[in-house]
Amino acid sequence: MVWYQTGMNATIARMDLATRILIVDDDAGLRSLISSFLDKHGFRTDTAGDPIEMRRLLEENRYDVIVLDVMMPREDGLSALRRLQKDDGPPVIMLSAVGTDIDRIVGLEMGAEDYLSKPCNPRELLARIRTVLRREVRSQTREEQPPVPAARAGEIHFAGWRFDIVSRTLSDPAGKLITLSDGEFRLLRAFVEHPRRVLSRDQLLDFARGQDSEFYDRAIDVQISRLRRKLGEGADGAELIRTIRSEGYMFVPAVS
Repeated sequence: MVWYQTGMNATIARMDLATRILIVDDDAGLRSLISSFLDKHGFRTDTAGDPIEMRRLLEENRYDVIVLDVMMPREDGLSALRRLQKDDGPPVIMLSAVGTDIDRIVGLEMGAEDYLSKPCNPRELLARIRTVLRREVRSQTREEQPPVPAARAGEIHFAGWRFDIVSRTLSDPAGKLITLSDGEFRLLRAFVEHPRRVLSRDQLLDFARGQDSEFYDRAIDVQISRLRRKLGEGADGAELIRTIRSEGYMFVPAVS
């Protein structure tokens, strides 16, 4: 997969053309239906009728997501999932005609990224695939961009401001303490730990709130508006948080 360090929505749109999906199901008609639908949306797809054929294809190609049926002859999907997890395979979305809570929980606990009951709407499957891919982008971004050392030391300086992560205090260039809400503190911390990089709303949600956040991306716009009012401008009169059209936001000043 080709990764792009841009806004999340643009990343996913560009990424689709390079993304390869493996569909594993003993129902040939369903395999064809899902494959055709995903192909029309820019993905590259291969299909397998059982886990044995799946493993053969995995030896020959690199896949970004596997859509795996649970109930198959010779070897069931959960057994195949267990082997994939052991081999550090790609993310897996499970499909199952048995849609009970217990089956779904077992699949997720075994390492599946998501679990859908059959029959499922192809558009929903498409949305779940893109969610998994977005999660992978976030994970790789965090691995490639570790927080700056100053964040670990506790005190961060930017444009005349002083931000102490340990005491959760912010002082303006004149030394006046600025009160931050919990959300504003988390958002500012995300910015100073990833300075001079374009961060999408999705990334800011992830950095500031975690992947299980129930906040929507527009909530970030509100928090940023409030944070901007409190930060105002840098000591040199320059803006501190810049809006990047169709991409997200960038924290402009150097951080030390």
